[in-house]
Amino acid sequence: MSLAGRSTSGSRPKRRAAAITTGIALSALILSGCAQSERDEGTGDAGASSDVDGTFVFAASSDPKSLDPAFAYDGESFRVSRQIFEGLVGVKAGTADPEPLLAKSWETSEDALTYTFDLQEGVTFHDGTEFNAEAVCANFDRWYNFTGIQQADSVSYYYGKLFKGFSDSPETATYESCEATGDSEAVVTLAKPFAGFIAALSLPAFAMQSPAAMEQYSANDVSGTAEAPSLSSYAKEHPTGTGPFKFEGWEVGNQVTLSAYDDYWGEQGQVTDIIFRVIDDPNSRRQSLEAGTIDGYDLVAPADTQTLSDAGYNVIAREPFTILYLGMNQKVEELSNPLVRQAIAHAIDKQALVDQTLPEGTKVASQFIPDVVNGYNEDVTEYEYDPEKAKSLLAEAGYPDGFTLDFNYPTNVSRPYMPTPEQVYTNITAQLEEVGITVTPQPNKWSPDYQDRIQATEDHGIHLLGWTGDYNDTDNFVGVFFGQAKPEFGFDNPEIFAALEEARQVSSLEEQTPLYEQINEDIAQYVPAIPLAHPAPSLAFNERVVSYPASPVNDEVFNKIELNK
Repeated sequence: MSLAGRSTSGSRPKRRAAAITTGIALSALILSGCAQSERDEGTGDAGASSDVDGTFVFAASSDPKSLDPAFAYDGESFRVSRQIFEGLVGVKAGTADPEPLLAKSWETSEDALTYTFDLQEGVTFHDGTEFNAEAVCANFDRWYNFTGIQQADSVSYYYGKLFKGFSDSPETATYESCEATGDSEAVVTLAKPFAGFIAALSLPAFAMQSPAAMEQYSANDVSGTAEAPSLSSYAKEHPTGTGPFKFEGWEVGNQVTLSAYDDYWGEQGQVTDIIFRVIDDPNSRRQSLEAGTIDGYDLVAPADTQTLSDAGYNVIAREPFTILYLGMNQKVEELSNPLVRQAIAHAIDKQALVDQTLPEGTKVASQFIPDVVNGYNEDVTEYEYDPEKAKSLLAEAGYPDGFTLDFNYPTNVSRPYMPTPEQVYTNITAQLEEVGITVTPQPNKWSPDYQDRIQATEDHGIHLLGWTGDYNDTDNFVGVFFGQAKPEFGFDNPEIFAALEEARQVSSLEEQTPLYEQINEDIAQYVPAIPLAHPAPSLAFNERVVSYPASPVNDEVFNKIELNK
């Protein structure tokens, strides 16, 4: 687990194209395939040898929600963001742990409130402006000064969840100030300790963006409503970072195009052009790989992994750092009753769900963090599959004949924690109906309809959602889910909120571990949602891809890809 402390790294080494292991091995990619790429897009040639096609076509499962990572929280947005933007802190290859990136090193004060960052020099944003300490502070102050709809969960989700407050609510805010004490030195001061602060900065949401570009294209102009926010032209057409690739265009519903940034400060690698082609259907993604029109894709359907492997394609499973859960909105009368929530938990056969709908390597979940994360409770209360117990609890709650319940689920999308949501929905629906709960299906297209409906409104019942851990810190799971009241779950539990706030401020691992173990037990007894599984998402690639930087937290930057033709 990454806790506040002193970095001893003097400088950031060039990032290598490698998939390495942490704890449990991630397969190195020695790929052999059977399809010649038929790509015809792409014009860049910087950094590529004459016999290598530098255009890399990757199938995305949906459009990004936003190209401004501060106003995004979904995996497809962050997949694009990681190519364009960089943060002060990066992720060590093949792990979930932080390492220096735009900050060469940092020092932490004794009270864990002040962080002094020594910055890389000679770095420029894609608009040619200099990356320096003033730019760092401009970004921190931008997040802190979000107002109105900018603060909505559907807009600045990560900042609100991790930094707890904005300039108009300083009494709850974790951030206090940023000062440029030199061109390459920025001092960030927190109002209260945040043990996961350094690790959190590896999130794309906290990447450094060009202050000049944000001002020129009015990045903060957000209109509409929390349920249906409308972002600025910056978030759609002008994202400007320091990363190895710069933005070229976004054809909504079709593809996002990037090209190599010629003045990138690090290793550029072989890839000169990236096309993120939107292919929302898992079968179509597989067929595109087989036809040679894409180089690879994520979120391989469980039924396809063995077939592709047998055909000579390399299929790699990430080590599970995910959680799939069944959320329950307590604004719905029946779901406000803890006996009903317990009954639903007893009605679900998690092992059958895993065996029938989720990828090989998936683990059944007993709580909302993987077992490699600090605070995992081996003795947590579990609700074993027991339909008769479920019926008994429903009768005790006043529903001997059951009831009807809305079941929200996304369509035409695959997520790392949920590659086939329709199958998961169908499986759970059948199990609930066995105990007398009749389901009314509520399907919605993933982006933006489903996300906005679940995260920003009370108009939902039980629902499928999940999480891919962003960094190795317990707060990144349970703190994000249950650290404060939110429309998704519709409950107010000051005791759990306070316990999570206390734990995130404890920098000693020895002292923090039992706090999180107890929190996981408290959450299990309260049952705000049901942890279902820790899926192991898979990727597949064609023969020309020699290695791909697979990451348990999806920190995969394409300048690290190695190609042989």
